Amino acid sequence: MRLYLLALNPTDSVTQGFLPAAARLGLAVTVLTDSVDAHRHAYAGLDFAPEVLECEVRDHREVIGLISRHHSPDAVFSNSDHLQSQTALAAEYFGLPAKDWKAALRAKNKAEFRRHLTAAGLDAVWSAELAPEQDAAVLDAPFPCVVKPREGVASEDVALVSDAAELALRCKEIQHRRPDAALVVEEFLAGELYTLETLGDGRIRHVLGGFHTRLSPPPHFIEEVLEFVPAHPEPVVDQVLAQLDAIGVGLGACHTEFVVQPDGRARIIEVNYRAIGDQCDLMLAEILEIPYFEHVLRAHLGQPLPADLGARSDLRARNEAVCADRAGILTAAPGPYDQDADGVRLAYRPVRAIGERHELYRTNRDYLGVIWAVGQDQQAVDRAVAEFIASNTWEITP
Repeated sequence: MRLYLLALNPTDSVTQGFLPAAARLGLAVTVLTDSVDAHRHAYAGLDFAPEVLECEVRDHREVIGLISRHHSPDAVFSNSDHLQSQTALAAEYFGLPAKDWKAALRAKNKAEFRRHLTAAGLDAVWSAELAPEQDAAVLDAPFPCVVKPREGVASEDVALVSDAAELALRCKEIQHRRPDAALVVEEFLAGELYTLETLGDGRIRHVLGGFHTRLSPPPHFIEEVLEFVPAHPEPVVDQVLAQLDAIGVGLGACHTEFVVQPDGRARIIEVNYRAIGDQCDLMLAEILEIPYFEHVLRAHLGQPLPADLGARSDLRARNEAVCADRAGILTAAPGPYDQDADGVRLAYRPVRAIGERHELYRTNRDYLGVIWAVGQDQQAVDRAVAEFIASNTWEITP
């Protein structure tokens, strides 16, 4: 059986999660990407290195054409935020299990997402769309509000603004960096930030728990720490699932970010129709002790998920990013590390290589590395992460 996997840049989710899972399932894998060299380098040391082919993966017509000229597909899949609609259209074209491309578009397009939920009568968030080069002065926005790219990802160019002058400034800055990008300005949704992780096969849906997220101080939204929550309150879950149903989310993995307000109202920030990433999906498989990545791929192969995944609910976990605090060259940092001690499994994975020079982005691109730990006691897990950070050094030379 052959799996076509669409990707932009290499990610840990694919390299350490989906590719090993595909190998365990006996799948032949062809990666379609517009970054061939980066992927071949990332997979060079793998025993199960996939075939990698050049393709304009943002264009579903090119994806369909290449697959048609190559081998017959059994599944077309992507874990990229940017490629869900294209993947859905290609899978549907070949008569394979596919996400609803309209649901994928609604999840990715933040303006359409807000319009759709409002039309469904589930949540009305003040939101406005700015075309490229359009002046923010035309908006009568409530303050504080948030400005972000309409189809952005990973806190890139997302900012909290407090007044009209700051809104105009932030919009101009983003438009300078992204001259062709539409922006969304929406009311700021206050409350504690959480995630809900779900997995479905188009017929049944499993709720896998979620995370409580700690963000960097305003005005930016860098995800610094995530702590596992085995089960959110049922009324909260019901509200989030109702909104996911309205969007059309059903097949495969979905990572939903939402806030809970003091009155118990759950309001979605965004829907990422994919696995969570940033090492959290690898951690999730350990927390639940299930073949998470295999389950996702089986769903895209048309195989039904079991009614009971057999997931554990007694483990606790922490995922913490070490972030750059300045621009410059990373000159010292620990390498990959794994440890099992005192009932806690800890893993560290570098995100940035020693010798790389970067600006200070004030986004998740400032991650130098990610530490995660799993165990039965939250305090022990937190302590293991803190001790690892304290005993290692990350140095940036301007």
